[in-house]
Amino acid sequence: MWFVDSCRKCRASAPGGTRDICTAQERICGSAEAVPPVRNVSHVTNESGHDTELGTTAVSLREVTKSYPGKGGTGVRAVDGLTLDLACGRTVALLGPNGAGKSTAIGLMLGLIPPDSGRVAVFGETPERAVRSGRIGAMPQTGRLIPGVTVRELVTFVHRTYTGKGRPVPPAGELMETAMIADLAGRRADRLSGGQAQRVRFAIAVAGAPDLIVLDEPTTGLDIEARRELWAAIRAYAGRGSTVLFSTHYLEEADAEADRIVVVDRGKVIADGTGEDIKRRVPGRTVSVDFTGSFTDLDALPHVVSSEVRGTRAHLHTTDSDATVMALAQAGLLRNLEVKGAGLEEAFLTLTGSSKATTTTPTGATR
Repeated sequence: MWFVDSCRKCRASAPGGTRDICTAQERICGSAEAVPPVRNVSHVTNESGHDTELGTTAVSLREVTKSYPGKGGTGVRAVDGLTLDLACGRTVALLGPNGAGKSTAIGLMLGLIPPDSGRVAVFGETPERAVRSGRIGAMPQTGRLIPGVTVRELVTFVHRTYTGKGRPVPPAGELMETAMIADLAGRRADRLSGGQAQRVRFAIAVAGAPDLIVLDEPTTGLDIEARRELWAAIRAYAGRGSTVLFSTHYLEEADAEADRIVVVDRGKVIADGTGEDIKRRVPGRTVSVDFTGSFTDLDALPHVVSSEVRGTRAHLHTTDSDATVMALAQAGLLRNLEVKGAGLEEAFLTLTGSSKATTTTPTGATR
């Protein structure tokens, strides 16, 4: 085990002298259980004063498995040989149908769930050590705020637990500004709207200026305006150089906010890339026209693999849009034509192989 006080490549100091990764020497500091970082880094310093080494690994899972007891003594494997690296300074969306292993994967990263096999490392150390040192912040999907105290009192209390450890954290007032809750400072924490309470939970999650923030379906149940306000706060925090990992059932949210999307199903990664990368993995296009009901067998049109009618619009999923459009024209059905490539929802449903996978519309979530 090697210990260094700076990176010889860029002379950036390692906080504490014995914890961060020295990429120039490809050695790990402070943890015998750590996994090696990637090469070719570009160092940046986030608001907490830590060198986040943009391009190095914030989280690394190697061949991780986790099973739970099932009925009849048969185990249910929630995570099945999962291998995944999350680079520092990025915003990553974790998608998957219900039961895909998302929550288990998050629990493994936070040190809440021990793996049956494989290895999990966060910033080159065990998740438990990363949590204790304040390098990880988490916002669970649900959780009540402490009753009988104001927002200022609650946030200040949590904030002091980190300043008492000597961590370089911003003032509590700045924290509330970042989370967009400064105007709620005098309000009772247990008398807030859903969106306001979520922003307070976010402030608590980032009170220690963590290098990695994990958000488990942060906007579920919020209205559109509340979602926008929460994401404005998340973007502001991510802009400081921190890594953000979030799970969500709002596919358009993942498409808009994430630098990278990881799709898991049955405990494995089945797709990984930008939103555009994921969409390009699905062949075909969608042809949409006004529909009067005069033609009943839309699936019989050339190269149409499936179709659906929503209101007065017919949407045809086809492997050859030109041939499908020609057939529509010959049938006299070419009204208000629109042709577009697969969206993230279509790609998600195709990749997970389930038309019952959970998706949402901009007005709410289904679980």
